[in-house]
Amino acid sequence: MGSIAMSVFLESEFGEVTKLPHVGSALEHPLVFDSTAKDLQTLARQGRVEIVHEHHAPGTDGDRLIDQLHFRRLQ
Repeated sequence: MGSIAMSVFLESEFGEVTKLPHVGSALEHPLVFDSTAKDLQTLARQGRVEIVHEHHAPGTDGDRLIDQLHFRRLQ
């Protein structure tokens, strides 16, 4: 689990929808944002968060990068 994703998770409020930030953070780089979003998806599979919104943008070599993510902390 990346430290950025864990920090965002721990700073979020239980039951509140949290938007994964872009501007003014380490998540401004699209690959870092995508990696952090995927770490939060792992937390969702563990039942610790619920992904309520996710958007993908075209990346390099046909990859689709996550460029928006909203989640709700469950634990």
